[in-house]
Amino acid sequence: MKILMIAPQPFLEERGAPFAIYHHIKVLLSMGHEVDLVTYHLGKEVNLPGLRIFRIPALPGIQQVKVGPSFAKIPLDILVFFLALWQLCRANYDCLHTHEEAGLMGVMLAALFGRKHLYYMHSDLSQQIVSSEFTQNRMLISMVETVQKLIVRQAHGVIAICPDIETTARRMTSKTPIHLIENSAVDESLPPPPETQVAQLRDQLQLAEGPVLLYTGTLESYQGIDLLLQSIPLVQRHYPTARYVLVGGQSEQVRRYSAMAERLGVAAMVRFTGQRQLAEMPAYMALADILLSPRSKGTNTPLKLYTYMRSGKPILATAIFSQTQVLSPESAQLVAATPEGLAEGAIALLQAPEKAKALGENGRLFAEEHYSWRVFVEKSMHVQKEFTAEVLGSAA
Repeated sequence: MKILMIAPQPFLEERGAPFAIYHHIKVLLSMGHEVDLVTYHLGKEVNLPGLRIFRIPALPGIQQVKVGPSFAKIPLDILVFFLALWQLCRANYDCLHTHEEAGLMGVMLAALFGRKHLYYMHSDLSQQIVSSEFTQNRMLISMVETVQKLIVRQAHGVIAICPDIETTARRMTSKTPIHLIENSAVDESLPPPPETQVAQLRDQLQLAEGPVLLYTGTLESYQGIDLLLQSIPLVQRHYPTARYVLVGGQSEQVRRYSAMAERLGVAAMVRFTGQRQLAEMPAYMALADILLSPRSKGTNTPLKLYTYMRSGKPILATAIFSQTQVLSPESAQLVAATPEGLAEGAIALLQAPEKAKALGENGRLFAEEHYSWRVFVEKSMHVQKEFTAEVLGSAA
């Protein structure tokens, strides 16, 4: 089949949704489908046989797009819609695949051109605008809730990326087929780093010989970075040689949290790296004694957890629903989403290395069974075959 996919994202960029889109495309291509992707002007180039990328024109002043909703996305999404419309006018596509808010575009374009529409539901859009602190306006939130329901009810199939999103989608419709495929296929193809590279990185970050607690991901407010930084003075009393390495975040966010670390008196214990390339991540993971996920709100499972679990390293995470959908007390040190909880969890893992090692191994085994690339491909192929049969059946 020839698929038009619409992704209102920087593609490719080292963060959750673009990663998931990339891996879903890889599965589609492996099945022999062709994919034309309409996306933003931002992101590094991707070369996959069978994939063609159509980018909107660059807009002056928009050099990056933050995670979640933003005013910058409005003009970009308008351009994405018209580029997708143009592609449908000039080429013959068998179906539409859409991601996040492009689901609304998919509803309109599918009706206009008589095509089947598969919607990838990466989040509940109304919850996303609240958890990202974009707005607290009840009228706007209600409007987004209505749009989300429309997308789910009008799509011909929905892929939900975590159990909570699946539950949310099922509450919205009893007719649309809903499929759960966790965004767990991240970086299995990356080779382990040589010891010399890890040692060089340790020297570069001036980590000395103390334990390393690593966070990877965005620095958005819902990630709980403020709670993490506030926990460090408590850990400092017991483990003054411990070092916290925070990988990710835009420059403005790094400056803000660096200033916070200064105010808390823990700047010497914290290293902010900013955004790093995916190829560098194995070296950072190899540095870590403990992996951190201090998320404070939201219900979407953080993509980093699948990578964390596969590493076999012990995980310290807040016991909120977004994380306990994947983690359990047998696979991670789960703590209250407070500075005190994060500090107590870090100290407990550092004081009991055998327990920490067992948690890491339990997580690795669980991920191998439930969240491996093999499992992701099997689930994806099953859903795509069902959807393909529906598309071909409607065309007969």
